[in-house]
Amino acid sequence: MQRTQDREHATIDPAAARADGAVGGNGTPRSCYGVQVLVAGRRKQWRDEINGQIRRAGYSAITVDSAVDALTVLVLGLPVDVLVTDAELHGSLGLSELAAEARALRPNLGIVVACDSAVSDCADLVPADALLVPCPSEEEAVACSVREALAARAV
Repeated sequence: MQRTQDREHATIDPAAARADGAVGGNGTPRSCYGVQVLVAGRRKQWRDEINGQIRRAGYSAITVDSAVDALTVLVLGLPVDVLVTDAELHGSLGLSELAAEARALRPNLGIVVACDSAVSDCADLVPADALLVPCPSEEEAVACSVREALAARAV
């Protein structure tokens, strides 16, 4: 529902409210924070570049430097609509484990995997339902994939 409040009277436009809970015309369900994107990557320069693409697209971003930190954000229940992760995540929790745990915690979470190296090297690590971005450094490549992930969630 949208409200317009004037000093003299207040009106409520029920046409703006939809049965599926989405507000607005784009069909993407949003929290009170807007669309939240969790960016997980081990290199700060990469995270900053992706964060810039996300923010230029009009979304909010939370950045972390490891899969464990990304999982912590999800476990704590912070609002996250899409997870963007670097295919080069290493450590005790790698990309495939992060994707599996994230999917178990939030079945409706969109997952985007950015791969700087050869796509063939990344393809076996990427979950079947995740989107793969082969050249994340291209302008707006990740933001376009985030839009696709949000659209897939809405269906």
